[in-house]
Amino acid sequence: MKPGMRILFVGINPGLRSALTGHHFAGHSNRFWKLLYESGLVTEPLMYRDDWRLPEWRLGLTNIIARCSAGIDTLEPAEYRRGLRSLLRKIRRYQPRLVALLGVTIFHIIFPDEDYGELGRTRARLAGVPVFLLPNPSGRNAHYSHARMLTAFRDLRRAAARCSPR
Repeated sequence: MKPGMRILFVGINPGLRSALTGHHFAGHSNRFWKLLYESGLVTEPLMYRDDWRLPEWRLGLTNIIARCSAGIDTLEPAEYRRGLRSLLRKIRRYQPRLVALLGVTIFHIIFPDEDYGELGRTRARLAGVPVFLLPNPSGRNAHYSHARMLTAFRDLRRAAARCSPR
């Protein structure tokens, strides 16, 4: 992450392969890197080993919980609360134009009283920054097709282009 990001992507927590490799979204079936390129958010295909390059496109990536797990069922509510405090500090420090939550689960936990409606821009804000809701790109997510995910990532690219620089 670097100050002045266009978008800060927020995942739930690292999966086992990500923890093993030390890189974000390293799972074999994870679609994050492919969606970044296909949506036009980055100008060349990237792989999980290229996560350090995201600032070249004024993008950042973090997780709400640092602890790795095989799935989210073992994560405790207190971990999400601690993670939210840490996330708010990161947002204040790096001042992205948009925060993109990668998954409905994160949105429900952070904003339990908000109805997320559809994927896309929400009414919610974190540390004053607009929140955009994306599907979780994990291969385990069968709720959204690749085409629907790609549409959401393209919508994010357009929304980021409309946000005024800070």
